[in-house]
Amino acid sequence: MTDTSINLYQVSCVRIGADILTKCASDCAAAGAKQVMIITSSPIAALAAPLSQALDARKIDNLVYSGPEGEPTRADLLQALAAATDFNADFVIGLGGGSAMDLAKLVAALHQSPQSFEDVVGIDLLADRTLPLACIPTTAGTGSEVTPIAIIEDEEAELKKGVVSRHLVPDFAYLDAKLTCSMPRKVTASTGLDALTHCIEAYANRFSHPVVDRWALDGIRLIAENLERACEEPNDLAAREGMLMASHLGGMCLGPVNTAAVHALAYPLGGEFHIPHGVANSLLLPHVIRFNTELEAGRYAQVAYALGVEPTGDARADAHAGVAEIERLSSVVGIDRRLSDVGISSNALPKMAAAAMTVQRLLKNNPREVTEADALAIYEAAL
Repeated sequence: MTDTSINLYQVSCVRIGADILTKCASDCAAAGAKQVMIITSSPIAALAAPLSQALDARKIDNLVYSGPEGEPTRADLLQALAAATDFNADFVIGLGGGSAMDLAKLVAALHQSPQSFEDVVGIDLLADRTLPLACIPTTAGTGSEVTPIAIIEDEEAELKKGVVSRHLVPDFAYLDAKLTCSMPRKVTASTGLDALTHCIEAYANRFSHPVVDRWALDGIRLIAENLERACEEPNDLAAREGMLMASHLGGMCLGPVNTAAVHALAYPLGGEFHIPHGVANSLLLPHVIRFNTELEAGRYAQVAYALGVEPTGDARADAHAGVAEIERLSSVVGIDRRLSDVGISSNALPKMAAAAMTVQRLLKNNPREVTEADALAIYEAAL
């Protein structure tokens, strides 16, 4: 019998519902917190106000720390750690998209720790987390509120670097669809495609797992049913909650199985060209699927069915129909379709291909081996 044992990383407490945000204050109080640091970003800092007020009502000191608007760098992490030390934080909350939550995870892990960020880059190198942690997503894409992963941009290497550790899984997660209603259409679209990529890459994966498969396919179905409506009707709470649940399911996939070539090839787009993560993934997703379908049509056919494609009995044809549906969905929600649309020229592609090859922790998960020549060909197809 095949060994299918994996680590199913779980948040201890997940609370779901409209206005569940303020419940975090009572959980902080129950945990004995006295100095709570809320890490967010300036465009959405106002969303932290109800939580800050609820903490005030319980006489818990709190600091709303506005981190970077984009993806955090090593310098941003050092600044946030210094702020946590100055404030004497004893509990950390990440409120925002993946960037804010990833920054919060690393602050909670590295606050007054003998380890530095450089010490913990990679898998299972983090010794412990020093502070309790809660995460509250305001986008529906990364699923960071449930993952054992945090990503930071290395400015010098012009590449994103990941920390993977069970110690990064938050103690509490809060899924409040109302917090996602203020997302601009473009962010709704790009984060939704990010969640779709998580689910697809976890399902069509060299290390796929039957439990994770169910999460992934359910997440794909939810995105197919809700993303367009969430973009067209931003205050539709049912659509917003559907996307938030899809993102959460995608995040649950990332600990035990993780992503593969799409994410590895997307890293140089973020590190060098500062393309938003969800956009980078969506630009590459169809081309990586076409590359992988040459070897693994069956799994991609199942992806297509979850997207709403009617089966024809020809797995390869159905898999390609799924790619066409992804491209249609990207187009209708307004996502850029080509690397050239975001300012990347053919001259940049060889360097990007070489950089992508350094992300072996993800490339090893891909159903088909990706060489540097393959990576370059995929970028060329996406140009």
